[in-house]
Amino acid sequence: MAAKSKPRRNDDKRGRSGPGGAGKPLRRKSCSFCKDKIAEVDYKNVNQLRRYISERGKIRAPRMTGACRRHQRQVAVAIKRAREMALLPYVAEAGPPTRSRSGERS
Repeated sequence: MAAKSKPRRNDDKRGRSGPGGAGKPLRRKSCSFCKDKIAEVDYKNVNQLRRYISERGKIRAPRMTGACRRHQRQVAVAIKRAREMALLPYVAEAGPPTRSRSGERS
């Protein structure tokens, strides 16, 4: 016979609080585009788009930027257009070389 699983407790606050699991629930970041009432994200505004790109050139996740779903999608499209027009780099500038894992096997 299959073992019965324990019922979940209602006071489990997974993902709702800060580090350590105690304290107040974290407040979600508000979308800066919605605050400023910007309807469309412009790919030519490179300084604004740089806030949504990591140091390595990757597009940041919405949980990092605080952008809403609609504006995050517009930011991603605008970044891709700016990259195509050579306004933004695809990757970051080359720094010191990192050790690859394939070299550790031999």
